[in-house]
Parts: sequence; structure tokens; C-alpha cells
Amino acid sequence: MSFVDAIKSVFTQYVGFSGRARRSEYWYWTLCNCIISGVLSGLARNGGFFTVLSVIWSLAVLLPGLAVCVRRLHDIGKSGWWLLLALIPVVGAIILIVFFVKDSEPGENAYGPNPKEA
Repeated sequence: MSFVDAIKSVFTQYVGFSGRARRSEYWYWTLCNCIISGVLSGLARNGGFFTVLSVIWSLAVLLPGLAVCVRRLHDIGKSGWWLLLALIPVVGAIILIVFFVKDSEPGENAYGPNPKEA
């Protein structure tokens, strides 16, 4: 999946918490979000318009970000509830990163067919 395809996929499944997401979709989304958020935060230091734009961007990508995280967990056979590990300082984030780096479960699992094979 290319960078542009991954971003399109996340926005077309804006609040789609069902199904599976490939590693490339998740990591390209994360990269895009970090770049845009970083640029907007840097520009927002002076206040004004870019501060408002930064807040709007953060709110606009909250649900799709959660949805792609849940779909990524589905891809490795985990429930979306595992995302609550993020509430555990440091350790939870490390465990989630390990989960997000893992390769897809081969074939179909309880959450749908493997997107690599589609």
C-alpha cells in the first residue's frame, strides 16, 4: 500500500472500527499525522490562526486515528480493547508498539480476510 493509498483508506473508513488494517496503512497514517501535527504545532507557537488550525486538525484526526489503531490490532488477531493499554504509562505504549509492528495473521481471522491477500 502506498503512502497516498494509506491516507485515502484511513479517511474513507473515517470511523470504521471493523475489519483489518495492514502495517503500511497504520505506519503511513502515523507518519502523515506526525508531520502535519508537527508543522502545525511549530507554526502555532506564534498563536493566532495556526493555533486554531492545529486544534481543528487534532480533533479531525482523533476518530480515524483510533479506528486505524483498532483495525491494526484486529489484523494481528487482538481485540480493539487492547488499545486501553495506552493508559498504562510507558509499558502500555511499548506493548502497543510491539503489537503494531507485528506481521498480519495469515488468512482470515475473526475480524475478516487478510488485507495483504485481497
